[in-house]
Amino acid sequence: MWNQVYAPLSGSLPLSALCAALPIFVMLALLGLARSAAWKAALAGLGTAALVAALAYGMPLRLIVHATLYGAAFGLFPIAWVVFWAVALYRLSVDTGQFEIIRDSIGGLTQDRRLQALLIAFAFGAFIEGAAGFGTPVAVASAMLAGLGFSPFYAAAICLIANTAPVAFGAIATPIVTLAGVTNLPLGVLSAGVGRICAPVALFLPAYLMLVLGGARALRAVWPAALVAGLCFAVTQFAVSNFSAPYLTDLLASLAAILGLVVLLRLWHPADASESGGPSPAMPAGRAVLRAWTPYILLVIFVLLWGYPPFKALLDRTSIGLLWHGLDGEVRRLPPVVAHAAPYPAKFTLNLLSASGTAVLFALLGTVLVLRVPARQLAATVGRTARDLSLSILTMAAVLALAYLMNYSGATATLGLAFAASGVAFPFFSAYLGWLGTFLTGSDTSTNALFGNLQVVTANTLHLSPALMAASNSSGGVMGKMISLQSISVAAAATGMAASEEARLFRFTLRHSVLLAAVIGLLVLAYAYLVPGWSV
Repeated sequence: MWNQVYAPLSGSLPLSALCAALPIFVMLALLGLARSAAWKAALAGLGTAALVAALAYGMPLRLIVHATLYGAAFGLFPIAWVVFWAVALYRLSVDTGQFEIIRDSIGGLTQDRRLQALLIAFAFGAFIEGAAGFGTPVAVASAMLAGLGFSPFYAAAICLIANTAPVAFGAIATPIVTLAGVTNLPLGVLSAGVGRICAPVALFLPAYLMLVLGGARALRAVWPAALVAGLCFAVTQFAVSNFSAPYLTDLLASLAAILGLVVLLRLWHPADASESGGPSPAMPAGRAVLRAWTPYILLVIFVLLWGYPPFKALLDRTSIGLLWHGLDGEVRRLPPVVAHAAPYPAKFTLNLLSASGTAVLFALLGTVLVLRVPARQLAATVGRTARDLSLSILTMAAVLALAYLMNYSGATATLGLAFAASGVAFPFFSAYLGWLGTFLTGSDTSTNALFGNLQVVTANTLHLSPALMAASNSSGGVMGKMISLQSISVAAAATGMAASEEARLFRFTLRHSVLLAAVIGLLVLAYAYLVPGWSV
């Protein structure tokens, strides 16, 4: 059995921490400075992590190989499994023409551009985030706003800022599932923690958007709509994340916000009509709208069914728990990372039927039957999704492999012990650690894979709640999404913005990103010290 060492370089923790961080520095430098493709940066980071593990930590080659393969396997299943079918379902909706009806049914509710921003950028964007994630909501929502008469710059900016509160639960809760996988903390506990942090932000985010869009005057004119949108989303997000499985959090919260705004607009309209935009799309017929929403109605039904305990228990009978031979019990963690020296387990669960991605697959098949999609069209959609996501899936596998290798080599523990030097202020800065990761990787899933276990190690060292610090990583990470290079590029391309305007867009969203990340940090600080019993 190989023993982890946490200060391998001359017994110096600061020097060892710099060495342990080399894989992250390499990856982030390639992403942020060299503008390399994400998959290239991830593979380079993984290669650096293997060298650090072997040369600095003295980890045997066989353990390096097994830890790498173990992490990559988790990246492929269940992470890539759910992402693939979620994106395929969205693509099928687009290919069959149903998504255009969904879009028009939302965009045609009002001609007031402030209300259009709430409906499309905040509520509908959150729905797409929950269903597909990974850049899709910003592309779809910003293009819709530009088509309704918004300037390309403000269409992109508003959608980037709006795409914050739902990100942690995006793509059927992929970031939370990843966080649970790398930290070995209960999924429900992490879901509740992220919900308790993000829901207060979601409550005021629509009002914040109105201030960004038109200042105090705009907010005064439409404050009832901002209040309804924020309240419906935040209450639903909190309730679902805390009292149910995390998978439907974004879908149900966004639908609550949309329905709340629809009801409000039947009873109230802003007295100030000076902010009205161009003509809205014609409202589709009710039957057509219901048919268009079929893929997502089925998605909600199947995800709820998969989360129903008796049915889930039935599906779990087919699950296979595999001890990862060659790694399980072959690495020993030592104090102060753990209270007592103990083997580091490595167990891979192949729950093909009960996985949330399979629920999405069944929603896809149900959609095919209801909409009578030809087999050729289904095959074309799935094939195109596989081609388009191939490099993204490679990136997921590489990033998870990197994270698991750093965990098993002891590099993550070294960084955690170094971060513990921030002492009582760490809960605040933990949010910025997640923020930094998402800013540079463009993914809350990736930052959870990279820094999730680091947060747990630091929390244990400082006697803080590990679940709270892990939740802080994901919650702070969502605020880095609006300034990531990938998000900026997607928003600019979707709105037809000139490439020269991307730098201006980055500068515009940067101050909002830093400010909102500070709000997350203050919330985490309050939970850690004022109500510690409620934050676990």
